[in-house]
Amino acid sequence: MIFSDQDIQQITEHGLTIQDAEHQIADFVRGFPYADIVEPATIANNGIQELNYDARQKYIGLYQEYAKTHTVVKFVPASGAATRMLRDLFTFLDTGELNDVARKVCEHARMLAMYDELNLDANATNTDIARAIVDKYGNMPKGLVPFHKYTQNHNGFNEIRTPIAEHLYEGAKYAVSQDNTVNIHFTVSPEHHDAFQELLDKIVPEYTNHFGKEYNVTMSEQESSTDTIAVNPDNTPFRAPDGKLVFRPAGHGALIRNLNNIDADIIFIKNIDNICTMAMAGDTIEYKGVLAGLLVFAQTKVFEYLHELDNENADMNKISDFIKHTFGVDVAPNRDELRTILNRPLRVCGMVKNTGAPGGGPFWVKNAGLQIIESSQIAPDARDIMNKSTHFNPVDLVCSVRDYMGNRFNLMEFIDENTGFISDKSYFGRPIRAMERPGLWNGAMAKWNTVFVEVPVTTFNPVKTIADLLTPAHND
Repeated sequence: MIFSDQDIQQITEHGLTIQDAEHQIADFVRGFPYADIVEPATIANNGIQELNYDARQKYIGLYQEYAKTHTVVKFVPASGAATRMLRDLFTFLDTGELNDVARKVCEHARMLAMYDELNLDANATNTDIARAIVDKYGNMPKGLVPFHKYTQNHNGFNEIRTPIAEHLYEGAKYAVSQDNTVNIHFTVSPEHHDAFQELLDKIVPEYTNHFGKEYNVTMSEQESSTDTIAVNPDNTPFRAPDGKLVFRPAGHGALIRNLNNIDADIIFIKNIDNICTMAMAGDTIEYKGVLAGLLVFAQTKVFEYLHELDNENADMNKISDFIKHTFGVDVAPNRDELRTILNRPLRVCGMVKNTGAPGGGPFWVKNAGLQIIESSQIAPDARDIMNKSTHFNPVDLVCSVRDYMGNRFNLMEFIDENTGFISDKSYFGRPIRAMERPGLWNGAMAKWNTVFVEVPVTTFNPVKTIADLLTPAHND
């Protein structure tokens, strides 16, 4: 691949090397291999743990004691734009045809937390309502969009609340560190950094006063060096009208670099739009403690066995059985092999029962154990296996990123670079191909030790379309 001097300068300014760009183009040409799924992970001793009440209480207690002496961080990918959430309104305005989502939103607009901010006339038409919403929020990140309106005074709060605010509330309920501090980290787009900071400056003092806990809220941006080059349908570099190369964000998998910079003993990961009202948050708060406690339990055993391997007194058959039972990995009772498997980052992932069409979720993968696999990673001739899946991934993770000596892992060493997604997009009406690198909970964590746990569907309340804000989970 021959790049011009202007190309080389642009690539370098992006934090990439020529070799990086050439490697990306080669990935477009050859594509990414499909995941070699064997079967779905399911309950009943087949990869997903189903915990009874006593077990849940045990793990909650373990986590509560652990948090008293350790640092906890809540990590929230928050770069998602509201554009996709409002796509049905955009379509209605473009075509004039009132689709189901647009009709529902227009009929029940007064239920939306954002309604009062729209300043609509009492005689506003459907078009007026849709236009007001997209004009005000169409270019805004989800984190800043009003999601909930509390009509009654709840625990001192009586307000319009954004997802950012709800994550501050949640953080005080399950992510409190040893020094009584709530550490929350948002990943944001550069263009929205100031707006996030402005809102945080306003509401953090309110939450600090109410909960009596200090908030340490930080932000980071997705590094431009993780962007990927766009190509034409024939896999040659795509160029904008001015002749410059076009780069695109490489998806949430690029956030593994941001996660790698977090200094904590336990890290919760949850998407910005997966929140609910305070009245509906009971299961969410309970199961965060359950997942974290199970992580503490598993981590304690891992560290214990690694120290035994150091001291030459290890029962290697027992350790091999533990790895098989806990992580679903077959490993010979060999000291070096056991150490290699145990000394990895650890994650416990909540899994929700499928309520609709099966899709990406927890699977057994040949020679890779338990993995979270997206539907686009599954070959067409393996769709019958995918269709047997019983659970999906709601992005409900608790992570341990320190080794048994207390040192932080370099998370970049545990990525499967052979995973990724290629999709057809458009650039001002021109067709392009775009690439997303290994997803944060897919390929970017492919070499982590993994535990799956069933969690209730009430813990999963994403806002994928604006009509989701009309459901009980998002109304006081």
